[in-house]
Amino acid sequence: MRLRAVAFKPRIKSCISIILPVFVKESLIHAPPECVFAFHELPDALRRLTPPWERARLIQTADISQVGSEAIIETRLFGLWPVRWVARHTAYDPPRMFEDVQISGPFRHWRHRHIIEPHATGALLRDHVDFAPPLGPLGRLAAPVLIIPRLQKMFDYRHAVTREWSEKSSDE
Repeated sequence: MRLRAVAFKPRIKSCISIILPVFVKESLIHAPPECVFAFHELPDALRRLTPPWERARLIQTADISQVGSEAIIETRLFGLWPVRWVARHTAYDPPRMFEDVQISGPFRHWRHRHIIEPHATGALLRDHVDFAPPLGPLGRLAAPVLIIPRLQKMFDYRHAVTREWSEKSSDE
């Protein structure tokens, strides 16, 4: 019996989701999707979205409307080791989504999709992050304890800031 080789080719997207941890944060914002998206287009959006406890220094901000533009952030990994994080914008589809990927930084892989969907009472903001922690299998074991809680805290802050600006702006 002859088997076709194509039967053994895994679907890349399926393999990536099995291999890479995924972090998703969703929030309902009582403002139109266009307003929520407009917040992210502000020149100082990244500064506003950076939690004060992260002690990050923005070296260069990116224009999300320019695919290929890069943001550069200096921070400390777990508050100890200095890290320079370079993120490049790779997709822009207003007012629905934009995406950035890590070019260099603390993760082996980082792809962050910012998705904004219409909702009956405003907009659903979804941050979807595929990432590969450093240190291979050890990093994957540590992710639920060390990385996911930090991401949860950071994205809780980011969604609160986005909600406050968007809802206030839509009322004006």
